[in-house]
Amino acid sequence: MKTNIISKNYSVSDSFRKSIESKFIKFEKYFRSETEINISLEVKKNLSIVEATFSVGSTIFRAEESSNDMLTSLDKVIDKISMQITKFKTRLEKKYRNKDTIRFEQIPDYEEEDEDIKIVKTKRFSVKPMSSEEAILQMEMLNHNFFVFLNDLTDEINVVYKRKHGQYGLIEASPD
Repeated sequence: MKTNIISKNYSVSDSFRKSIESKFIKFEKYFRSETEINISLEVKKNLSIVEATFSVGSTIFRAEESSNDMLTSLDKVIDKISMQITKFKTRLEKKYRNKDTIRFEQIPDYEEEDEDIKIVKTKRFSVKPMSSEEAILQMEMLNHNFFVFLNDLTDEINVVYKRKHGQYGLIEASPD
């Protein structure tokens, strides 16, 4: 496993870097291919925030936790990702049945019953060509956290969304 550690407002010592790598090495037993984990460490208003993201095929695992201590946040993120892997083992098995990406025999079984995903509401709306700035304005006027629109420059469906810290994100979908 390759770990990419990025820090903001936090200095990562060599010993802590090794500690992070040793904690994430446990995921190596689940995956056959070379997996790259991106770990973000940040201190903001006396909170230590850890975010970890990695993908296996088209499946993305992501966890973010914050606490007063960086090590505690790190342990919580590892627990969260472990739970995601365990909880979604059955779905992953169906998706990667004939592929050599994941070692399913290493993933423990999830004790609770696997709930079916149910769509409880469907919304239909027309998408209008507009700029991302106009889409953000529409989103704010509707007091929503995201807004789907047709990008007037690319003629593709995009999504703008409000991030946790009040800034905005743009999702541009592209076929892979």
